[in-house]
Amino acid sequence: MFKPLISEGFADAIGFLGGSLLGFWLGRWLGLDIFAAGYGPGTMVAILLVSLGGGIGLQLAKAMRAKQPPKR
Repeated sequence: MFKPLISEGFADAIGFLGGSLLGFWLGRWLGLDIFAAGYGPGTMVAILLVSLGGGIGLQLAKAMRAKQPPKR
């Protein structure tokens, strides 16, 4: 009963974390620092990249899980 829920949550967490990390490293590559003091424009763009990366990663994880045939 709980196994599908656990696998769904685990897949969502991996997708979100992976996407967030990709957004973080993209920001670092662009010279943006999410942990800079204050909320300057560079920090806001870095936060946006991490947020978008997490959302996209989550949606990709859900799409990949939906393509798998249902298990009986």
